[in-house]
Amino acid sequence: MRHRQNGITFIGLLFVIALVGLPVLAIIKLVPVYLNYMAVSRDMEGLRSEFKGTPDPGGIRRSLDRHWNIDDVTGLQTKDIEITKEDGVVIVHAAWDDKVSYLGNVSLMVSFDKTVRIE
Repeated sequence: MRHRQNGITFIGLLFVIALVGLPVLAIIKLVPVYLNYMAVSRDMEGLRSEFKGTPDPGGIRRSLDRHWNIDDVTGLQTKDIEITKEDGVVIVHAAWDDKVSYLGNVSLMVSFDKTVRIE
């Protein structure tokens, strides 16, 4: 005789929880990293309106340092920013990697690259 099964087994439940839980955990761990990137991006884009004409690199670094102290930016310092001048245009470039612990000895690494042209 066949008996009808109802519900899910404990092992099946663990499997479903793992399939749903691991990506959710990764998202939870990566949200602060992307919030940090958005703060850096917003502050670098703000340089366009703050510095018109020919800004000096020292002024740009001081401004970013001030904004990043307020926004509590981590993983990037103003000394890591490349500032170059080409044909009257100042190019501010930031590239960095951010590493987040995921599970045990497994980590998630995210690479960011942001360039702003100030004319």
